[in-house]
Amino acid sequence: MRAGAGAVDCVLIGFNDFDFPEYVQSVAATGRHAGAFQDVRLSYVDIDGQPLRALDVLSRYHQPVATRRFHNADFLWPVITYLGTFLARHGFTFDYVNLFQEEKERLADVLRSGRVRTVAITTTLYVSPHPIQEIVGFVRDRAPDVTIIVGGPYIANLMAAAHGPGLEAALSNLGADIYVVGREGELALSRTLAALRDGRELHAVDNLVFRQGSGWVYTRQAPESNSLSENMVDYKLFPPSAFTEFVTTRTAKSCPFSCSFCGFPQRAGKYTYLELADVERELDNIAALPGISAVTFIDDTFNVPKVRFREILQLMIDKRYRFRWNSYYRSDHGDARTIDMMRQAGCEGVFLGIESGSDEQLSRMNKTARRADYLSALREFRRAGISTYASLIVGFPGETAETVAETESLLVQGQPDFFRAQLWYCDPVTPIWQRRKEFGIAGRGFTWRHDTMDAAEACAHIERIFGSIDSPIWMPQYGFEQWSVFYLLRRGMSMEGIKDFLRAFNAVVREQIRHPDRAEIHPALLDRLISSCQFDEAPISLAS
Repeated sequence: MRAGAGAVDCVLIGFNDFDFPEYVQSVAATGRHAGAFQDVRLSYVDIDGQPLRALDVLSRYHQPVATRRFHNADFLWPVITYLGTFLARHGFTFDYVNLFQEEKERLADVLRSGRVRTVAITTTLYVSPHPIQEIVGFVRDRAPDVTIIVGGPYIANLMAAAHGPGLEAALSNLGADIYVVGREGELALSRTLAALRDGRELHAVDNLVFRQGSGWVYTRQAPESNSLSENMVDYKLFPPSAFTEFVTTRTAKSCPFSCSFCGFPQRAGKYTYLELADVERELDNIAALPGISAVTFIDDTFNVPKVRFREILQLMIDKRYRFRWNSYYRSDHGDARTIDMMRQAGCEGVFLGIESGSDEQLSRMNKTARRADYLSALREFRRAGISTYASLIVGFPGETAETVAETESLLVQGQPDFFRAQLWYCDPVTPIWQRRKEFGIAGRGFTWRHDTMDAAEACAHIERIFGSIDSPIWMPQYGFEQWSVFYLLRRGMSMEGIKDFLRAFNAVVREQIRHPDRAEIHPALLDRLISSCQFDEAPISLAS
């Protein structure tokens, strides 16, 4: 709901696709052999002195000129639909900016109108302060009196990792007025808006940190748990044109597993999920939107519990929804029959958190799946014609050259369509941190070592894997994700065309890594890359 001429209680900011060249420069300053730099270096090509991500390249070279810029976030962010619905149900007016970089002029006009009371910045996917700082500065310049609130995963991670003066320095550096620090936060946001509107003190609102004079106030920390079934999105609050062909939804919160490299369950709380009747209501509401052809389920474990998942699949088969969908998938909680039902229900792709091809490493990671589960699932998905993306971690404690080789052999043997191997990120909020003495873990973030490997060695393994494996296809991280495949299919690119494009893009990245002092891209590689960007942007329907 974009508020009319009256006061706007809150403007929600969805995603800031921050200045990528500036980010690359800042990361490169940490050292071109550092883990943080390698994390980004395998995701861009350098053309005319500018780092371009995969979709940036496609936008630059596609002919005739694309109907609109190719963008990895070309959909309405679910945090906007969810938070907007929550605020509307609690009596607040809201406006929203889905993509900050694309809607700056409109946001500036709204801020200058003098009608805005607060701006709430969400932090989904952010791993650095840059995107937040840019938005805060933009708002301050145009509406100095507007209260700026920041919450979400970035703030939750910051609270878990820092304390005292270090935390307060980080919050000061971000520059906002109020930080929502609770596990969920939507109730804290609505209570904050109410207090500001009514002129009441914020001290009685749980789960906040805010500046007062020269100091900081930490309000009471209390569990916040908002029922999924009572807070389902009201899609009528948003114009149908806002959704284009894509909708992202969830049917569950948190995760029932405790992988030792992941801190999500600890932050998200108890695993809960919608009952089948509520799932049906959600899918019916999505199906009623005009033109929807792609639904992404962001549940971390969509196919758990198994019985519920099959009930959802049967529901989708029976109702014959005119959209296709993609999701995460736990390979040890399915079988050939389930995957066949997924095909019938319209599944077009799955994200597989494989992490390692070594059963020893999977055990250390506290994963319940094993190598055989992944190979079996990959075989069945290939038979069903469902696209697969394998996500891998290199360097987790216990990793050796031998366990990395097992991961490589799984890729070659299992042949997912796409994959990415990422450097282990040493995060103090994850369970493995509690065992750091056992594994000899030192350092944190992308700068670490343990008894069997250090970050530099892990980076070397990742770069070698990237440079040597052509099938499956490496998927760049920044500005291109698995969702981008389904997005490009709907822009008219074929699956084989997408794969050709990524092969050509990766070939240029490889050349530039091997020859960092070479100013020009080899003409044959550049010609191949430009050629791979050409396709007819004919409107197509992939509805099942």
